[in-house]
Amino acid sequence: QVQLVESGGGLVQAGGSLRLSCAASGRTFSSYAMGWFRQAPGKEREFVAATTASGRSTAYADSVKGRFTISRDGIKRTVYLQMNSLKPEDAAVYYCAAETAPFTVLPHREKNYYDYWGQGTQVTVSS
Repeated sequence: QVQLVESGGGLVQAGGSLRLSCAASGRTFSSYAMGWFRQAPGKEREFVAATTASGRSTAYADSVKGRFTISRDGIKRTVYLQMNSLKPEDAAVYYCAAETAPFTVLPHREKNYYDYWGQGTQVTVSS
């Protein structure tokens, strides 16, 4: 069983920055690929960013590329999403997710690869 707890959401002005954190339970965190997704009201949950277990390979949605950065800290068992130059359209509930299948070579964008999800953290961007 893996538990994921997100934090760091809040209200920020357009152009501002936030860093989301996702703390994971379990001693095998270093073997999990991790992803961030978001869901705005009335919309489907969409991919934002992902990283492999090693952290060497990352992937980003086109809408956030160049503005968001995913990273992970194996000692703290935490994955981060640094969000810069935030736009009103970035407002959503952000979820982290863990993929526990071994030997993931490339980060996955599809929700169905992920086995565990956090409860989400709200990000609001004022214009």
